[in-house]
Amino acid sequence: MASASMAASPGDWAAARPRTEVAYVEAPIRAFAIATMFWGIVGFLVGVVIASQLAWPALNLGLEWTSFGRLRPVHTSAVIFAFGGNALLGTSLYIVQRTCRARMWGGEEMGWWLFWGYQFFIVTAALGYVLGVTQGKEYAEPEWFSDLWLTVLWVMYLLAFAGTIMRREEPHIYVANWFFLAFIITVALLHIGNNVSLPLAITSTFSYAAPAGVQGAMIQWWYGHNAVGFFLTAGFLGMMYYFIPKQAQRPVYSYRLSIVHFWSIIFLYIWAGPHHLHYTALPDWAQTLGMVFSVMLWMPSWGGMINGIMTLSGAWDKLRTDAGLRFSVTAVAFYGMSTFEGPVMSIKAVNSLSHYTDWTIGHVHSGALGWNGFITFGALYWLIPVLWKRARMWSEALIAWHFWLATLGIVLYITAMWVSGIMQGLMWRAYDELGFLQYSFIETVAAMHPYYVIRAMGGLLYLSGALLMAWNVFKTITAGESVEEARVAAPAAQPVPAE
Repeated sequence: MASASMAASPGDWAAARPRTEVAYVEAPIRAFAIATMFWGIVGFLVGVVIASQLAWPALNLGLEWTSFGRLRPVHTSAVIFAFGGNALLGTSLYIVQRTCRARMWGGEEMGWWLFWGYQFFIVTAALGYVLGVTQGKEYAEPEWFSDLWLTVLWVMYLLAFAGTIMRREEPHIYVANWFFLAFIITVALLHIGNNVSLPLAITSTFSYAAPAGVQGAMIQWWYGHNAVGFFLTAGFLGMMYYFIPKQAQRPVYSYRLSIVHFWSIIFLYIWAGPHHLHYTALPDWAQTLGMVFSVMLWMPSWGGMINGIMTLSGAWDKLRTDAGLRFSVTAVAFYGMSTFEGPVMSIKAVNSLSHYTDWTIGHVHSGALGWNGFITFGALYWLIPVLWKRARMWSEALIAWHFWLATLGIVLYITAMWVSGIMQGLMWRAYDELGFLQYSFIETVAAMHPYYVIRAMGGLLYLSGALLMAWNVFKTITAGESVEEARVAAPAAQPVPAE
């Protein structure tokens, strides 16, 4: 463990200096918190619908707008960019102000510009998916006009975040802000690099990607995997490094380890994309490079997991009493599991079995539902009372119900997909004594049906937990006990959420 001077927690530096009141920007951040909850429910609901469509194809309704092919990108973008994106923008702008003890650059006007501009991007992108106006790229479906709008918005986001750091009162830049900066800058580079396209005409909604063939595939998965690496990992690690110490009321286990975690993640992740293109036209050396760097990612990823979990040293009892902290710590455990499974699946011998199967779907969702979803839920359960000046969440029991429903949902989902995926891979490459394929493709589809039903059930449980959270958040905002009421009622006994 690091020395006391290095094992720092967010706000330690502010506590050590004379404190002056800062008028933090909060109203847009409250809006981001509500939008996170709203888009999360939308994304989870569409996920349940398309999972059900795979089990019962009649639910496509025979309409092009409600078909699996149209709704699937609505689900992925709603969960990643709407739910996850709103969570990242809101928490990063909250955290950077507190750890820098400075008002957000651009003030409340900048906050509202970012909020409404981002919601506009989400809606235009989703409408494009339903209407069939997409580039057909994984995680990069929006067409050129939506991409241009997001580029402008992202530059403003960088200015707001970096500008706040530049005007900071604290000399130290807390590690969470390093992760957020890496997320913002790298996603900008990925977005621009992967979305260079040629519109058919200035009035056309369709375009052609500038790079084609294997070069286009390489750039797409340089983008696609690093969208996972920087949007869904680095950004959410920034949340972890702020909210777990806050919830546990403990310093980060090892600040030195957090710095090593940061620089090794930043260097290694950017090279791992080619593992999505094993056994394709991509040169073999590039495939091997992606595999090697993917395996090397084990070390920093597990270092970060250990750092997050061990932050609870001396405060393990809080897991019994703080259901929100239970979400955050379980999220870190899922992060460790996903970052173990991913490198395993990148190894060519394993990939020959797992690629194009439901095993990949199970892997992605163990990370998305377990890591990204749970760390966001944990952050919101801490943040909502603080932003609305409430003493606590309205119902701890509902938080516990949410936790167990969501956990059971994830377990059903990922185990069904693991069994289904491994079975798929084995059936696809099974030969009879004459050298012919033993199973037809439709036989593999029929064999997967019960696992698709289980997956839909798991998704429904996860959605149910999110609905309980939405009700709890609503009641906390509208009927929760305020901080002042709690102080009057029991000034010595009632803990008040600290910023």
